[in-house]
Amino acid sequence: MCLSPPRPEPRFARVAALLADPTRARMLACLLGGEHRTAGELARAAGITPQAASSQLAQLVEAHLVSERKQGRLKYVALADAEVARLLETLAGVAECDGVAMRWQRPAYQPLKHARRCYGHLAGELGVAQCKALLARGVLVEQADGFTLTAEGRAWLADLGIMLPPSRSRLAWRCMDWSERQDHLAGPLAKALLDHHLHKGWLRANTNNRALRATPEGQARLLPLLDLGG
Repeated sequence: MCLSPPRPEPRFARVAALLADPTRARMLACLLGGEHRTAGELARAAGITPQAASSQLAQLVEAHLVSERKQGRLKYVALADAEVARLLETLAGVAECDGVAMRWQRPAYQPLKHARRCYGHLAGELGVAQCKALLARGVLVEQADGFTLTAEGRAWLADLGIMLPPSRSRLAWRCMDWSERQDHLAGPLAKALLDHHLHKGWLRANTNNRALRATPEGQARLLPLLDLGG
């Protein structure tokens, strides 16, 4: 009997196998906020020793899921690019399909549901509100491949102290929010907005996870910008 030659394994199978490991999944989830983390911080987040973390990180680097940068004695790790972040967010959305509404009512999930980092931009209830507010104010208009900044929008951003290049493709686009099931804003403009909110002290990051919370000044200044009252 003549046996057919074995078919090559799909290339995504190896990536799927890497993501399926709980330890590596915890490390990647820790990086979803968009910040660089040290290998030691990732080891603590995953609940493993630094030696074990080095082995896991080597596999993630080889698969081009994360990148490493040395600075002095420390090694900083980040997601390789926005495509990896989008993949992880998509998987998170699929994983949350079962009983999503009930899960997000749990107290431990509430801070993340309200506001969190999503690879450098604002997600959660505040992220969705920001996307809606910018469209309602005429700051953005939607095109086939994303959003275009209007002249009024550029003036509005200048009033906030946010300056962007006069011409830049793909300034912003929709990103499905996996807790709200509505779109928040992604792209360079979204990152500039979150950087502004953090720099002004309107939002403050949680040191333990990706959650963000509005400070008293943020409640007075940011929430009205998002049409959420004071």
